[in-house]
Amino acid sequence: MTNIFGAADILLPKTNEIDKWAVIACDQFTSQPEYWQEVKTNVGDKPSTLNLVLPECYLQPGYEKMIPVINANMEKYLQENLLECYADSYVYVERTLLNGAIRRGLLGAIDLETYSYDSKADCAIRATEQTVLERIPPRVAIRENAPVELPHIILFCDDGEDKLIGTCEANKATYPVLYDCELMCGGGHIKGWLIQGEAKQTIDKCFADYVAACETKYAGETPVVLAVGDGNHSLATAKACYEKLKAQLSPEEAANHPARYALVEVENIQDEAQAFEPIHRIITNCDVQKLVTKMEQAIGAPEGFEVQWLAGAEHGLIKVDPAKGKLAVKTVQDFLDGYLAQESGDIDYIHGEDTVANLAKQEKTVGLILPPFAKEALFDSIQAQGALPRKTFSIGHAQEKRYYLEARKIR
Repeated sequence: MTNIFGAADILLPKTNEIDKWAVIACDQFTSQPEYWQEVKTNVGDKPSTLNLVLPECYLQPGYEKMIPVINANMEKYLQENLLECYADSYVYVERTLLNGAIRRGLLGAIDLETYSYDSKADCAIRATEQTVLERIPPRVAIRENAPVELPHIILFCDDGEDKLIGTCEANKATYPVLYDCELMCGGGHIKGWLIQGEAKQTIDKCFADYVAACETKYAGETPVVLAVGDGNHSLATAKACYEKLKAQLSPEEAANHPARYALVEVENIQDEAQAFEPIHRIITNCDVQKLVTKMEQAIGAPEGFEVQWLAGAEHGLIKVDPAKGKLAVKTVQDFLDGYLAQESGDIDYIHGEDTVANLAKQEKTVGLILPPFAKEALFDSIQAQGALPRKTFSIGHAQEKRYYLEARKIR
């Protein structure tokens, strides 16, 4: 198994104001427009990835008019020579989180031929959760004519020896520093080092050894080498755009087209800094009492997984029947999908219990606090059963999501 993950031609801003340039993943704070207003205020008229992405907070009717502006901003930044290219490189990244933990990662490019978002796909790079297909077209509309990509995608490796990321950390003193700054709006600190030349070859070898270990572990099967930790729909969009483009090109053109690859950060799921947080549910415009009653009747039991519900000053606990499934989130999501197909209500996926509690104060709104998911079970679960239910877990809190910083040309 080759050409799964490797070095890339990575673009970085020439500006020293990385704190203005880097903004958080577009799918965060979707129910909190005040967050994005604060970002806009912080950025002002400085060069920023805010001008190169469409926060999903604004993904409302008429959003299509914003896409040509985004693409034009990308062209403008390229033409004004605001980005510097580091050819055939990796970037080793350390993200210091608000609790002081350091999340380590390696930025490079994956071959989209080795990835699928099909929940039952038998390939080296797999989705960890079910892909909501209706979320892809708006993202395709943004990416398909974009000259560059900006990743917030994080993929996990399951490297018990910590050879891949550990080698980067052990040798970072020999790498040039690319950036070292605070991230806006409570994002913590980030530092990145450039890996090129002989150092890159060492990392190539580490990844090849890791792939070999995966093949040994899952002998006789196509092993899960990398699993999507975050940015599932963004990676699915990259795949959809590439497949659409590939249909228009000759095999040779497609094989060498930059859109065949996607920029990602690979992190080790076994790193102690990897904190898996549950993603909670908020249902608005609903009959609260009816939803809670139906949920208790459909999936409740005397003993089971504990799911707390909040609605204004009211609250309660539903014990989800373990006989309905091994994952509480799947049982709850299956119920909500069926209920909302028949009854009024809109669902959103929320990080952080405090945020759920605040949103649940609204009229006709109920928040559901879900139990955590054990990260140690992820790779074996994906290998055996395919993708998990959508929005099963999150890497840390919303502020700890990946910020847009690096870029790569795809046209």
